[in-house]
Amino acid sequence: MAITVFPPRDFAIDGQRCRVHVYDVVTGSDRVVFETDEVLLEAPNWAPEGLLLNGGGVLWLLDPDSSGEDFVEVPFTGIPPINNDHVLVPKSGDILLSANDGQIYRAPRTGGEGTRITDPADPFMHFLHGVSPDGAWIAYTALSIEDGEVLSADLRTVRIDGSEDAPLTTGQVADGSEWSPGGSWIYLNTEQFSDKPGHAQIARMRRDRSGLEQLTFDDRVNWFPHPSPTGRDAVYISFPPGTNGHPADVEVELRLVRGGHWRHPETVATVLGGQGTINVNSWTSDGSRFAYVDYPVG
Repeated sequence: MAITVFPPRDFAIDGQRCRVHVYDVVTGSDRVVFETDEVLLEAPNWAPEGLLLNGGGVLWLLDPDSSGEDFVEVPFTGIPPINNDHVLVPKSGDILLSANDGQIYRAPRTGGEGTRITDPADPFMHFLHGVSPDGAWIAYTALSIEDGEVLSADLRTVRIDGSEDAPLTTGQVADGSEWSPGGSWIYLNTEQFSDKPGHAQIARMRRDRSGLEQLTFDDRVNWFPHPSPTGRDAVYISFPPGTNGHPADVEVELRLVRGGHWRHPETVATVLGGQGTINVNSWTSDGSRFAYVDYPVG
């Protein structure tokens, strides 16, 4: 396989900046906790130490209560520049990181030596999205890319030691796989329910590939479902109708699903964003808040 290496993302519009938000699902408050035009930050995870975000190919730690004063790089060795797919490993102090060489690595969450999990001989690139609640399995997107064009996008699961790699979907153009807190479901977005691209909807299925169930049914393009750790709520990002993929710098909605009522989501924010806004799970452990990033201009 000829490896496609993606450079770290940067601002694409003059005068653009990024803002890190914290949304409280109890009070409805939406607070900007950090703002910068020096590094394009993406995809928050909420760790015990604070928010972990990627930017410029590295991982950053932000204390959301420090008014931006506590913002430091997390130092890793043995890991190429990373992208916006990174997830905490439950029941451990580790984090999984997708790198721009198409491989997934494991490392201590606070920094240190990284270990590659995935196989470079695979005929596709690996983009991490979910980890099972017991920390034993990974769900990822397998992308086959040729001359910059995506030929296929399927979901796969693999043990965290790199063994027992197996397909979860085939030919669906799927992404965003993430386990439910109880481990019985894998949530995802998929084009399975339409005969033409640009109609991704949220669904869920079992790890044995059974029970595929559509959850959203509107004309918008819905991506990246993130169940809260309590299982009570979920949040996802919604693109305009007809959007192919999950591009950057478009007007998107963040939609909150309360109590499993997927047919009646609440739009809690409308922002300039998309790619990088909420690619991975960013809930607090008690499910009361989630973090996201937008990219305003001016």
